[in-house]
Amino acid sequence: MEQLIENKLIQADKTFSEWRKVPFEEKQKLITKVAEILKNNSEKFGRIITTEMNKPISEAIAEVEKCALMMNYYADAENILKPEKVESEFSYSEVHYVPKGVILGVMPWNFPFWQVLRFAVPAILAGNTVVLKHASICFGSGNAIVEVLLEAGFPEGVFQNLEVGHKAVKEILEHDAVKGVSLTGSGKAGGEVASIAGLNIKKSLLELGGSDAFIIFDDADLDAAAKAGAKSRLQNCGQTCTAAKRFIIDEKIEGEFLPKFIEEYKTYEVGDPLNKETKLAGMARPDLADELEAQFNRALENGAEIIIPLERISENEFKPGLIRVQAGNPILKEELFGPLGMIMIAKSDEEALQMANDIPFGLSNSVWTKKADRQLFFIENLESGTVNINRMTSSDPRFPFGGSKGSGYGTELSLLALKEFVTARTIVGN
Repeated sequence: MEQLIENKLIQADKTFSEWRKVPFEEKQKLITKVAEILKNNSEKFGRIITTEMNKPISEAIAEVEKCALMMNYYADAENILKPEKVESEFSYSEVHYVPKGVILGVMPWNFPFWQVLRFAVPAILAGNTVVLKHASICFGSGNAIVEVLLEAGFPEGVFQNLEVGHKAVKEILEHDAVKGVSLTGSGKAGGEVASIAGLNIKKSLLELGGSDAFIIFDDADLDAAAKAGAKSRLQNCGQTCTAAKRFIIDEKIEGEFLPKFIEEYKTYEVGDPLNKETKLAGMARPDLADELEAQFNRALENGAEIIIPLERISENEFKPGLIRVQAGNPILKEELFGPLGMIMIAKSDEEALQMANDIPFGLSNSVWTKKADRQLFFIENLESGTVNINRMTSSDPRFPFGGSKGSGYGTELSLLALKEFVTARTIVGN
């Protein structure tokens, strides 16, 4: 291990011994300051995001502002980590929530500020310290976050950015100072990191891929569904785990809904990411575009039909595509991470449910219907961490976020996230 990385891990561990003793309310005051800095400099930090991974600047600014919103949520949060009294016959009868120590965050490029802070803030508020292994194209974002926390008054070592490649993760996670890991990324990366954590008996939290269903029925507001569906598939150039990827349409409204959806879909045209009017820009890297194009071709080889062709116009830019896919197409077992959507037609509620659940993922789904009994049917039977009714998927600091099946395990956001990297210590006796 490089001496610089070793030194940062040692510093994180040393800082933890003091940071864990700082009162919860004092930590919250520092978080409030971070929120203020982010809000006041959202365009500056948004430009860093756009420069690194091509996100339209308006979306990048919104990402930074959402981080500030999340920080304020935790700055005002109830301290659920206070010792809990338990009724018993003993003099000592309590549960204490004890922070674990240094937590490694392995974070992706698609939301360079949001993914990092979504994991780091509750972990730090709970008394842990954090070291970040960011995506290699987002070291600037990682360093900017470090600077913001230091400017707000956080002690050196509470949050550090490690400019290392993915091959360094194993050695860092095996280091004695590191007590847990949170990863947002692909299933392959999640499996590898979880295996290392498991072999070393360390806590892991995984937020992995998704292939979310967007299900539209005959009693839905079709205009609203078409608008939300296109945005859900194409914002951030489709590079979002919770993006709508499979549009399951009630056969009774195929002729009415699909033209509305296609019309809205075609309003997303590639533009300059630094123009605030741009809704769609290029993908983050050319190799990611290569992968999406290969998936598109495999889908066609296995019977998919083109509704709108996926047209590549530069090394990392596409005119968004839309394909009709039948059950059984192998592409349904993969995640499409880019501006390509899939259409499926369902003959009944039961078939729509089967289509939605018949994938390896279980992150989030969206159901568009006004009928209460139909809403309840999907709420109770969809196999996903989140079910949205008449709205597109978007994470909210107030609500738990996490997946099921191949989409991972553990909880981010909400008060529940405060307990992800703590040990519930029982104190009992006379």
